[in-house]
Amino acid sequence: METPEPITRFFQSNTARMIMVGALTLILLIPLFFVQNLIQERQYRQKEVVREISGKWGESVYFYGPILKVPFQIYTQTTSVNEKTKETTTQRIPETHYAYFFPEVLQNTSAVNTTKRYRNNYESVVYESRMQFSGRYVTPDFSGKDIAAADIHWDKATVMIRTSNMGSIRDEVTLSLGGKKYAFEPMYSETKDSVATLETGFIDAKTFLDKPSVAFNFDVVYNGSQQIRMVPIGKTTQARMTSNWPDPSFSGRFLPSDSTKKITDKGFVADWKILHINRPFGQQSFGNLPDLSDFAFGVNFIVPVDQYQQNERAAKYGFLVIGLTFLVFFLIQVVSKVRIHIFQYTMIGLALVMFYTLLVSITEHSSFLTAYLIAAVSVVAMIGLYSVSILKGRKFPLFIVGALSALYGFIYVIIQLENYALLFGSIGLFAILGAVMYASRKIDWN
Repeated sequence: METPEPITRFFQSNTARMIMVGALTLILLIPLFFVQNLIQERQYRQKEVVREISGKWGESVYFYGPILKVPFQIYTQTTSVNEKTKETTTQRIPETHYAYFFPEVLQNTSAVNTTKRYRNNYESVVYESRMQFSGRYVTPDFSGKDIAAADIHWDKATVMIRTSNMGSIRDEVTLSLGGKKYAFEPMYSETKDSVATLETGFIDAKTFLDKPSVAFNFDVVYNGSQQIRMVPIGKTTQARMTSNWPDPSFSGRFLPSDSTKKITDKGFVADWKILHINRPFGQQSFGNLPDLSDFAFGVNFIVPVDQYQQNERAAKYGFLVIGLTFLVFFLIQVVSKVRIHIFQYTMIGLALVMFYTLLVSITEHSSFLTAYLIAAVSVVAMIGLYSVSILKGRKFPLFIVGALSALYGFIYVIIQLENYALLFGSIGLFAILGAVMYASRKIDWN
């Protein structure tokens, strides 16, 4: 029994071929989806390795201090009535509270030396920081509170620091205050946050009362990773950070001064000057020490765009590469009257998908640029040689090689761009669409 002629003509028409090629393009999204999952899996594994290295070496550093802590007593009055005698008894029950005073001047100089640590094919940035603090306190002022002088326990004052990453402090932390030295000791906290407290023993703050100000200084040496943040609690806070890290990312509420900031391929120098009028909190707190982490400033020590981010961005253009490549082959098929079987389209599509697996695997052992060049040259050469046997000549295969090379080059440029990626990509796609419309303007689709 013969197949009706109209059906035969339909399957041999350009419309049917376009439908089949379009369906194949959508089907190839499945292996492309698995490739993207592979990239995300490797990226997740890298983050695990970074967390593991950071956990052993030292995590990010958050510093809040030094804070002068002075205890005082307030009284609550309770009244009780004896049921038998009907006598009323009044009692004053003392409760201990604390006043927290911030320095008048706080100065910090931090020297941060970064290194890269490797685990298998993954890398992490770690650092050793030497942070030197100095400044001065003025006489604590209780005049704004209704507290009797006898209820202020000056002899039980302490100085405290709130900080993270205590397990990676590399040396004893000793405070020099008013010509005397006091060692900081860790204080037990029932809270489960990552910030802990270091506190000195008792300091007799009465000796401060007859002085206009008292100077202090101390050093802290950390092993850390990823980030350093400090809270500007001085009425005037000045900080300078120097490092050999060439790609700092300044973060937090306050940025360093542009006039003194220097960033080179050998490192950076950054200065901050923050006044009390720049922040929404005062120089003292009664009752509870406030959480001021939202007002911290600092630097992130991270790789700006790692290899897996670049691979992920490249894979997002996979559908575009497959679609445009199939479009070129389809136009050549229509113009040259050469039949290209759907199986041959499938082989070409799989070769295009293989580009991304090659890219990921080679990137883990070399730079992204080297991996991109090797993967692109390999795939372009494979498709070029395969198209010679399909198209029975060299003219169209050479055109395909040139078109694929230009497409991969175009995508690489987009991946490297950040602020102008969308603009450049939109202009490029507009130009490609215009070229396709021009090339297909005289084709008889019937």
